[in-house]
Amino acid sequence: MEKLNVIVGSKCGLHARPASMVVSTANKFTSNITLKKKDRAANAKSIMGVLSIAAANGDELEVIVEGRDEVEAANALENLFKNQLPKE
Repeated sequence: MEKLNVIVGSKCGLHARPASMVVSTANKFTSNITLKKKDRAANAKSIMGVLSIAAANGDELEVIVEGRDEVEAANALENLFKNQLPKE
């Protein structure tokens, strides 16, 4: 199991476009990927799940990855949150 914490850097949080980028990245891997925000958790491979956690700018999310490609998936998601999600 891989766990990492990421900060939502987009001004609008994980709205439709950034959420779809998260889902698209997560779906490249076979591992189970969960996003957690405080008491809410969501399957990172589900657009409705990602949107349902209502992550806003500056929120810290825990990413939990379990499966045979967990290291690669965790690295890809960390890179996505740090470098690729839109800031606006």
